[in-house]
Amino acid sequence: MTNACCEVLGIDVPALDDVKDHREANTFARLIIALLESGRPMTLAAVAERFAVAGVAPAERSLLSLKRCRPARPPVFRVGDEYSLDPHDDDLRLWVFRLGLRPPELPRLRLIRDEPAPLPSPGTPLTMAVLDEAWRDGRNWNWSAQRLALAVLDAHGRAMRPEDVVAFVGKRGAGHRLCVDSARHWRRGAPVRVTRDGRWEVVPAHDALRSARGAVLELVERARRCEGRRPDPAVFEAIRQAAKERSAARAAELAALRRAIVHVFPADAPQAVVIVDVAGRRLETFLADDLERVRRRILSYDVVGAVNVRASLKALGLDPAGGRVAELGTPQKTMTLNKQGRTLKITTAMLIRDSCRISRPFGDEATLHGYLRDGRITQLRRRLEADAKSLFAMYQYGRLHGALRLRWGFLDEMIRVSWVHFEEPKLHSMMSEARERGLALDVVIGAAPGWADAWSRARRCRAERDARGYRHFLIDERGCSVDERDVQLARLIAY
Repeated sequence: MTNACCEVLGIDVPALDDVKDHREANTFARLIIALLESGRPMTLAAVAERFAVAGVAPAERSLLSLKRCRPARPPVFRVGDEYSLDPHDDDLRLWVFRLGLRPPELPRLRLIRDEPAPLPSPGTPLTMAVLDEAWRDGRNWNWSAQRLALAVLDAHGRAMRPEDVVAFVGKRGAGHRLCVDSARHWRRGAPVRVTRDGRWEVVPAHDALRSARGAVLELVERARRCEGRRPDPAVFEAIRQAAKERSAARAAELAALRRAIVHVFPADAPQAVVIVDVAGRRLETFLADDLERVRRRILSYDVVGAVNVRASLKALGLDPAGGRVAELGTPQKTMTLNKQGRTLKITTAMLIRDSCRISRPFGDEATLHGYLRDGRITQLRRRLEADAKSLFAMYQYGRLHGALRLRWGFLDEMIRVSWVHFEEPKLHSMMSEARERGLALDVVIGAAPGWADAWSRARRCRAERDARGYRHFLIDERGCSVDERDVQLARLIAY
């Protein structure tokens, strides 16, 4: 199993003793390292013994810590008492990177800038280029009016009208103190004097002139130091474009996968199996005498989703190790409701009802066993196919939002599901794309879409952005806002 993980991730098999800073890592991270190192499923007791050998902590303490760290959360899954890693889980890719087992997927980019022109000495007159560089972004707002005028006149090398000096400074920063009447407040012996025709000129060889030049050069040096430490927008754009291209390639790869939803009854000894082809929205029902055909059909798919998917595949005689599977069981078993510790038990049926508004997601187990015992195959087939449609609706909702909705009393939460990859297009990214490309969105709102014609209740919407530009929202043709969590299906379409 772990060999499959390392092959998928493109890394060498690590050793717990050699992983950098493993002692400072948390218990769950050490569990992932141990499973990668082992190459097979492990019990928590075996993992604790490995921790003891690596010098992390005594086995007894390690076992208590392992039990408290929620060890069966993605990318780790549990079958019986043994824990394994899902090689296709996005969380595993992140953990491997955090633990230093692989380099970043995007290379670090660095912009090579041209060397700036050398600065003149304080004994040399200022230039227009140096003054523009010093006063960029309004860095002159706290200078005195006299120093501002002195710097402008020195850079121009001639006498100027007060209006021209004020206009020159105003173009390079707001909030400065210079005005056309500033000369009235300058004392005798100031470095700037007024000529007979009312222009301003520099008093040659004045001590303040060298000081003003030094202040300008100091601003330029400080700006260049900050510029060297500041990430360049061109680098950000290159990284963003590279990430976008990589995500698009990954999304195309994921979109090409053949997906199926499998519903098995009974779960421990299958007598009836329903397979839903996700792309074609087709149902196939098989009975116990046709299980060999079921196996061949399931093996023809790249991704298989089911409730307790690994146990279901094993019950059908298939080995799920290393394959792409989607666990459609509840991603979170309980939720704490208040400080007193009252908890809500979360079930798959509850998530289907709240996400897809299907009032009766699954048939009664006793009734289904009665159908099977009495040979009422038609009723059994009809109910199992309805159950499979409920799972399919939940799967589609999860792929669109990356999460499932939970509503209970005052609660209205979205619970993330692990079987949706980061790069798969979701409603938020579709809204952003629609906004950028000037497209509309056809959405199905409310209950799960009909099976025969999924788009029969589609409504045309446009994507808008809030005033701050942080969030997109949907507006329908009547101008009403649409709650994103009510959307069951969405597709981009031209106006």
